[in-house]
Amino acid sequence: MKIATTAMVLMMSAGTALADMSVQLTGGWDGRKVPAGQHCELHGGNGATPPMRVSGIPAGASFIVAYFNDKSYKPLSRNGGHGTIAFPVRGAVSDLPAVPGMTASLPGGARVVAAAKSTGKYASPGYLPPCSGGRGNLYVVDLKAIDAQGKVLSEIRSFPIGRY
Repeated sequence: MKIATTAMVLMMSAGTALADMSVQLTGGWDGRKVPAGQHCELHGGNGATPPMRVSGIPAGASFIVAYFNDKSYKPLSRNGGHGTIAFPVRGAVSDLPAVPGMTASLPGGARVVAAAKSTGKYASPGYLPPCSGGRGNLYVVDLKAIDAQGKVLSEIRSFPIGRY
């Protein structure tokens, strides 16, 4: 019993980084396949970020920062390779709206934290929609709940948004 109690105290003292935040894709995104048209302009699309419902947001969170990545293409596979977007949040549940790709002008208080790391004809000042040309690349998002000072309160890593 003492071991279990000690483990519980240690987990609780680790802070809110252990909070159980969860995410659900909405707007036709299912996490398996990128919806038709939600890819980059270079391949005939007009993509936007997937709309998401985030639950279990810790008290004190001001933003959910979304780091979009292509796990199948190493140069854009981590740290927001396809762009990093901050969405303002209030409360334990928040709906993150779809925001357009290929622009730094975002609606609803969302803002570009870091542009996509793509270059040349793939360069984007914000989010770069899936742009593999339909090769089956796996696209994911890392979500971090942060407070007004930028402290990470909780996070979800490598949540699949779909293959394209």
